[in-house]
Amino acid sequence: MTAAPAVQRRATAPSALEQRQHLSELDDSGVVAAYLAGSSRGFDTLVERYQKRLLNFVFRTIGDRERAEDLVQEVFIRVHRHLHRFDQSKKFSTWIYTIASNLAKNELRNRSRSPLVLFQTIRKNWEADHRPLQFEDRHYKPDDLYRKRHLRELVEESVAQLPEHHRVVFVLRELEGKTYEEIAAITSCNLGTVKSRLNRARNRFAQIIGPRLQ
Repeated sequence: MTAAPAVQRRATAPSALEQRQHLSELDDSGVVAAYLAGSSRGFDTLVERYQKRLLNFVFRTIGDRERAEDLVQEVFIRVHRHLHRFDQSKKFSTWIYTIASNLAKNELRNRSRSPLVLFQTIRKNWEADHRPLQFEDRHYKPDDLYRKRHLRELVEESVAQLPEHHRVVFVLRELEGKTYEEIAAITSCNLGTVKSRLNRARNRFAQIIGPRLQ
C-alpha cells in the first residue's frame, strides 16, 4: 500500500531536462533563489551563463588564457562559497564581475610584464552609448580573416600600453558593454572617476593606434 505513492511521486517529479528548461527561463535572481532553495542545478545554470563571458573578460584583461581559466574557476569557487551571503536586491552580474575584476587586477599586480588585452574592433568616434564592440570594416569582405587578424594584432599591441586602471574600465565598457553605473560598482570607483578614466583610456588608445592605421 505504501509503494504506490512513491511510484506516483517518481512519475510526477520533473525530469533533469525539465529542470534545466525551467531554470533557463528564470533571470539571474530567480536562478540564485532556486539554488539557495535547494536546486543544485541552479549553480550549474549560473556557470553556463557566465563561464564564457568571464573567461573572455579575464583573458582580455590579463592576456593569458590558461591563467584566465584558472582565475575563472576561482571566481566560481568564491561564488559557490559565498552565494548565501549575496544581497539578492543587487544585480548578480555586477557581483560576479566584481569578483572576476578583483582577481584579474591582483594577477596584474603580481606581474612584471605588461599583459595583452584583446579587442574586437576600433572606432574612430567613441559614442556616449553603444553596444559592445565588434569587428566592422565596410571596405573588406566578412571572410577577410587575414586583415581581421592583422587588426587584432595592432589592437593587442596598442592596448597593452594602457595603464591597468584605464584598461579595466575600457574592457568593461567597450567590450563587455557595461553601463557606467555597473563599472563603478565593479571597480569600486565613483561615476566621475569611471568616466574620467574611460575618456583618458580612449584618447590614449587612439593616440597609440592611430598612426598605425594610416
